[in-house]
Amino acid sequence: MKRIGIAGAAGRMGCALVRAVKARPELTLAAAWERPGHAAVGRDTGEWAGLEAAGVQILDRPDFTVCDVLIDFTAPEATVALAQAATGKCNLVIGTTGLNAAQVKVLQGAGERSGVVYASNFSLGVNLLAILAEKAAAALNANYDMEIIEAHHNQKKDAPSGTALTLYQALCRGRGLDPATSEKYRGHEVTGARPQSEVGLHAVRGGDIVGDHTILFAGPGERLEFKHQAHSRDVFAHGAAGAAAWLAGKAAGWYSMADVLGLNAQ
Repeated sequence: MKRIGIAGAAGRMGCALVRAVKARPELTLAAAWERPGHAAVGRDTGEWAGLEAAGVQILDRPDFTVCDVLIDFTAPEATVALAQAATGKCNLVIGTTGLNAAQVKVLQGAGERSGVVYASNFSLGVNLLAILAEKAAAALNANYDMEIIEAHHNQKKDAPSGTALTLYQALCRGRGLDPATSEKYRGHEVTGARPQSEVGLHAVRGGDIVGDHTILFAGPGERLEFKHQAHSRDVFAHGAAGAAAWLAGKAAGWYSMADVLGLNAQ
């Protein structure tokens, strides 16, 4: 059995992760924790997630010694602190978004002593979408303008979403654009003719939308759209649990969901 720890286990995503880990027979929930003072500290992890008692209490500090893999979908500062504290015997699955370049560099450093799977989105559909987006951007010429529209719930803190930025990077690779200069958030403050070197990003926030991402290629006389809709956080949780099962026992290194799914060979 592969022993899994979950950071932020009492949050919406944390509870989804608990349920996903409990659903996989090759995994066992070994540890769970929350920030000190959280109401869930001391409670049974399974019961808090709406399941039968799991026999694992939610702690107020991590215990890496009992985990083969830690899954973390918390917040940038907390994720960086956990990555710095984790020992080489505990690998990391990280789905936290809103990380800046310096924070990602810290996580990459953790990959020198631990196996790290880092992704902005753990769904199979989104990871396939990124590959299709890159191929489409390469196949369609510069007369096809590229736009990304993403929508999430009204409590999401970062914008654009981490998934939108991943898709943006894929479009830039396909079209041969510089990601540092091609990004634009168009609206009432960004008007005028649209240059061919621009990739538009648009963020919508409202209600309880789990996650919608649309890529639009608008060309002369036609347009092509790719769309992914997440109906439940469970799709991300099950993807992360699958990544944890794959990562357990792997050597130190920096891995992606494309590695987990075997898509890098496609």
